[in-house]
Amino acid sequence: MKAPKENGFRCVVTGGCGFIGSNFISLFLAEYPLAKVLNLDSMTYAAHPQTARHLDSLAPERYQHVRGDIADPQLGELLSRFKPDAVVNFAAETHVDKSILDPSAFVQTNVAGVQNLLTLARKQGNVRFLQVSTDEVYGSLNPDDPTFTESSPLTPSSPYAAAKASGDLFALAAHHTFGQDVVITRCTNNFGPYQYPEKLIPLVIANALEDKPIPIYGDGQQVRDWLHVVDHCRAIALVLATGKSGEVYNVSASEEHANLNIVRGILERVGKPESLIRYVKDRPGHDRRYGLSAAKIRHTLGWSPKLSFEEGLDQTVEWYLQNSGWWRSLRDEAYAAYYQANYAPKVQEQEKPL
Repeated sequence: MKAPKENGFRCVVTGGCGFIGSNFISLFLAEYPLAKVLNLDSMTYAAHPQTARHLDSLAPERYQHVRGDIADPQLGELLSRFKPDAVVNFAAETHVDKSILDPSAFVQTNVAGVQNLLTLARKQGNVRFLQVSTDEVYGSLNPDDPTFTESSPLTPSSPYAAAKASGDLFALAAHHTFGQDVVITRCTNNFGPYQYPEKLIPLVIANALEDKPIPIYGDGQQVRDWLHVVDHCRAIALVLATGKSGEVYNVSASEEHANLNIVRGILERVGKPESLIRYVKDRPGHDRRYGLSAAKIRHTLGWSPKLSFEEGLDQTVEWYLQNSGWWRSLRDEAYAAYYQANYAPKVQEQEKPL
């Protein structure tokens, strides 16, 4: 594969108008001023039009956005015209609650879509395929268990995690069967700017600012390992450029925090009372703890996080305070879905040439 720093490097990013994908495109265009990016995004509910406009303004001569679904076999023609050196796949259905309500959409995108994209990329020749995955494929840890490594077995608990694990296995199978250049990253919980307000941290910030109740599953002692999105994107760019084909790389800042403590920290930062907290029935099959060892990517590729959790949370809260117009346009839909899932007795439910 041509190195990203070389002139004319061409990268397809799928799901680039979503949270992590948009942050990656911003970083990638800044870090590699000779590279070009084609953003393929179907613009589902989590892809904000304002995010798309922000990306359009960054480097219009090196960036384009095409609306499309990774499960569409006709995308082969688009890839043939663009002639990518790499494909970075962020496109996914990601919300665990929604996967419990309707797993079929997760199978379509996270399994069938990944397999289709792998096939189309393989037909382009020497194209690196980077599959962006999640720590949830490993399942749950007990409080005293050591953190997961890349050799830990995959034991997903939710339909979302099962679909992501399936996509990972298809990617690894493509490497072993066809010799396809594939690398996989598995990250811990991300937070930062442009995150859709159904996720814990932006949901809590938005609810608190509007004095709305903040639902907490069970006792709120579920532990997650948190990573700022920019540190995650730096790791993805590094694996894309220097990762070994056929390998998996865990990405973690080793910042484990209980959900309830995070909620309390946000309430303190925005000056709101803990009386806004509402404990609700726990999610079915809710994993108790996630935690990853990032020893491999640290030792073999030299990656390390730059932001501590507290610094990152300060920056994230400030971003949502300064960009209320971005999240308020999504707020009602996200809050209604979360409220329905947790409180209701029954759940209803141009392309331009580069």
